[in-house]
Amino acid sequence: MAAAPGESLRKRRRAGEAAPGREEGEQLQPPPPTRPSLLPGTFWLSRIVLLRCVALLYFIAFLVAYHQNKQLIGEKGLLPCKLYLQNVKRYFKGKINLDSLSYAPTIIWFLDWSDMDSTLDYLAGLGLGLSAYVLVTGCANMILMALLWILYLSLVNVGQIW
Repeated sequence: MAAAPGESLRKRRRAGEAAPGREEGEQLQPPPPTRPSLLPGTFWLSRIVLLRCVALLYFIAFLVAYHQNKQLIGEKGLLPCKLYLQNVKRYFKGKINLDSLSYAPTIIWFLDWSDMDSTLDYLAGLGLGLSAYVLVTGCANMILMALLWILYLSLVNVGQIW
């Protein structure tokens, strides 16, 4: 038999029995209503707002990158990323190893460098698509957010210092 909340702390009194220190005609006052406490794990609104704000920031960042990459770090840009990566590779004796990856962490090391403009557009477009998905649906997990971070990190690190 399940007890009502607080039933185990109070003993029920029989109908005609008075409480100790009370007269027979006195009525017991019900306890004042308590406010329901917030249970852990009920941060759904904060989660939705935070994820969508982060997705909006990524969307704007990838949109800017999509429109400016060719002019800034493209093949004929102000500071071509292909030239930068070749210099980093030459500095590390022509090898793409852990040292070169830690100096310039980007997934462009593993992609085709023959048409750098389209590679930069593909990275920015993929980031736009993923961030738009998170922004519209509100669905995100660690893998999606890590992919967004890796894509943006890859574009930022070949952008060099302005």
